[in-house]
Amino acid sequence: MSNSKQKLELTWIGKDQCPRLEPRILIEELDKSYHARHRVSENDLFENMLIRGDNLLGLKALEQKYTGKVKCIYIDPPFNTGQAFDHYEDGLEHSLWLSLMSARLRELKKLLAADGTIWVHLDDNEVHYLRVVMDEIFGRSCFVGSVIWKAGDSSNNDAKQFSMDHNEILVYSRNEGWLSNSLPRSDASDKHYKNPDNDPKGPWFQGNLSSPNPRENLKYDIISPQGHRIPPPANGWRWSKERVEEMIASGEMVFKDEGKRVMRKTYLADQKGLSPSSLWHDIEETGHNRQAKYELKKLFPDEKTSELFKTPKPERLLQKIIHIATTPGDIVLDSFLGSGTTAAVAHKMGRRWIGIELGEHCDTYCLTRLKKVVDGKDSGGITDSVAWKGGGGFRYYQLAPSLVKSDQWGNEVVNPEFNPEMLAEAVCKVEGFDYGPSQEHYWQHGKASEQDFIYVTTQTLARPQLEELSHAVGPERSLLVCCAAFRVKQDKFPNLTIKKIPKAVLHRCEWDHDDYSLRVSNLPAAPPTMDDQGQIELL
Repeated sequence: MSNSKQKLELTWIGKDQCPRLEPRILIEELDKSYHARHRVSENDLFENMLIRGDNLLGLKALEQKYTGKVKCIYIDPPFNTGQAFDHYEDGLEHSLWLSLMSARLRELKKLLAADGTIWVHLDDNEVHYLRVVMDEIFGRSCFVGSVIWKAGDSSNNDAKQFSMDHNEILVYSRNEGWLSNSLPRSDASDKHYKNPDNDPKGPWFQGNLSSPNPRENLKYDIISPQGHRIPPPANGWRWSKERVEEMIASGEMVFKDEGKRVMRKTYLADQKGLSPSSLWHDIEETGHNRQAKYELKKLFPDEKTSELFKTPKPERLLQKIIHIATTPGDIVLDSFLGSGTTAAVAHKMGRRWIGIELGEHCDTYCLTRLKKVVDGKDSGGITDSVAWKGGGGFRYYQLAPSLVKSDQWGNEVVNPEFNPEMLAEAVCKVEGFDYGPSQEHYWQHGKASEQDFIYVTTQTLARPQLEELSHAVGPERSLLVCCAAFRVKQDKFPNLTIKKIPKAVLHRCEWDHDDYSLRVSNLPAAPPTMDDQGQIELL
């Protein structure tokens, strides 16, 4: 029997029920946006973004402006330990979590730069399921690696099986061939370099000569000056014969034991940074969970320990990730911002950042913490190691309400909370225009190109008004007119496309849907099951 689905994939209840997201506008709350009173350095960054609202809608709101521009995404989503699903079967629990994650990962992929990476922090509860999902979304060839992070500084001796002391961070690149930044060298990494023969180039160690993979074309003999024939390693030499001859001539490769053995010197002076390892077990380098809670307690000394954010991550962990994945000025995004660690570390490291968090602790934790970073009053975490003195700033945004609401009779109408400016910006976003009202032409609220514009109004437009618009636009330009109603045939003016709002956009997305969070009530209903006679089974 043929099967129309030929690909390997993970399936679950509700997988095919993809949300049709409304591209909301973002409303800045000026009283919560925060900036330093003066520049601390020439590299201060002020256009960072703290967004309060559902993170799936928040990601959709960023899509128009930030598609392909985010260099590093780090998320620390709910680990799905089952605590929120005590009364639901396991399959439902996994379905909810996978639906939540896959929808967000698809939006995050759109924002990722061509040379960007995404880092997803998990534990063993879901990491293996999510890797299969990420293979499907990002492509298996874009899997970079799985980082093992030692999350605890001591083992749990009360564990009945294993003391789970680590988390995993799945790393995927937007495209194949991503290259990481090197890590700084340390005394530990350099301790095996010695200089027993007083080589003028300084300390060295004996490097590997063998090809990492079998290569027949690299299997040749080397003849020493004493006339000894030195056969190749099993896989062949690491370099071509011409390159080896150059290395012998320069003294990089030398003969030992009266010409019976060849050796390569790898000099410390020639070494650059270190390639990142996939095993992060040095708690002095990346911190641990208890240290993260200590950092948070230091920032919020008046809060009871039991009321602090439950699962913060240490700043040094984020510092290592951001160092590997970005350079100063790049954009770092965290759509599960939590206590604000990612934004705080990115800010101190001179990266631009975007953070999204739902709920009151966006203000109580993130906003309060990031103000301290800007003021230079956050003395913990990586502050000393990066010599952070404060500076820069960020803008605080709320997601706007839905553009379309149902009135008291059930009719879908433009949200009465929208003022003319909000309406124009929202319609521009839905229609794919860049919002930017012209100071010269009242009818230019946004544009898609240098000749293609949009005009949004709550008025009913009659023929004389539309004739005036058509004349002002002229034959070389086109204008999309979005209005409450119009009294003319739609094709009357060749340079005008006339639409009635909200009717023209009703099919675009799900309107007035504010909550895409991890809740059982948000899961699509499973299809009915049939018995052996083809009748619907009643549950």
